[in-house]
Amino acid sequence: MRRVLILGSTGSIGTQALDVIAGNADRFEVVGLAAGTDRAGVEAQAAAFGVEHIALGAAEAEQLVRDVDADVVLNGITGSVGLGPTIAALEEGRTLALANKESLIVGGDLVTALAAPGQIVPVDSEHSAIAQALRSGGAHEVRRLVLTASGGPFRGRSRDELADVTPAEALAHPTWDMGRVVTTNSATLVNKGLEVIEAHLLFDVPYDRIDVTVHPQSIVHSMVEFTDGSTIAQASPPDMRLPISLGLDWPHRIAGVGAPFDWTRASQWTFEPLDEKAFGSVALAKKVGRAGGTYPAVFNAANEQAVDAFHEGRLSFLEIVELIERVVERHESPATLTRESLAEAEVWARRTADAIIASH
Repeated sequence: MRRVLILGSTGSIGTQALDVIAGNADRFEVVGLAAGTDRAGVEAQAAAFGVEHIALGAAEAEQLVRDVDADVVLNGITGSVGLGPTIAALEEGRTLALANKESLIVGGDLVTALAAPGQIVPVDSEHSAIAQALRSGGAHEVRRLVLTASGGPFRGRSRDELADVTPAEALAHPTWDMGRVVTTNSATLVNKGLEVIEAHLLFDVPYDRIDVTVHPQSIVHSMVEFTDGSTIAQASPPDMRLPISLGLDWPHRIAGVGAPFDWTRASQWTFEPLDEKAFGSVALAKKVGRAGGTYPAVFNAANEQAVDAFHEGRLSFLEIVELIERVVERHESPATLTRESLAEAEVWARRTADAIIASH
């Protein structure tokens, strides 16, 4: 029986995790729940699962991690506010099922230095796929990682064709049902850029050996290419309950958590090169990742401000990535990476982004 603490319990990841747990009551016990601001929602979940310990907001969630005896902490919080709970989970020796990619990306070496081998289990479908595929060989046998991208709602469009897209169009993702920020990040491919940084930090593979390919069916979730020429891919119908279940009980699989393919029906899986002229966010993210320090935190914070401005009609779609690049170019990372320097860099990035938006 694994004792599970779920952060972001009322969001998409949290509710699907509770669905997995409800179907496997013999394997899991929920010992704590944390939400952002939805008190009624988290209280209803606590009543349904017999949970005594709940929290609201990131600060309370961090304290809950330190106070509640849990085997696994599922961090499904959205945004860099998840950094504190991530650090707490690692310091307390919990297994961290990580869906909050921003905390790893922003925290960088500060987070990886705290993690014991195998302590962080990725929940993003792409990184879960890589973790599964990596079990096919040793680290010295890995040639490259290949992350798949759906291409979002604007796959195949040229840069010129992206000039006038609307927020409603950006939210019309062809495969996944996600929140506003993550769905917009998928449309700009900023999300894939963040995932490249995450892959580097999780698996210690250099950026020049991490590629992105566009796979609109979202069936192959990512691949690992080995030195003998073999490529191992993890494929499944798009359903986040599968990587969530692996995060909760890695490396064990839970029967029936996802539906298998119907191999009696014809299907086509296609792969296309990434158009880096139309979608420059991945190349920018690699540049930011190589720079390290507080640059990824600035990248992430500037993006969040840009996404808000886009949906408020103050910024065009193409100006999202342009703004991020302008903010990153103005930044100078301090010599020492601490929680304080990260917080200061984020505040600076948001103020700088807002000033650029206001003056443009």
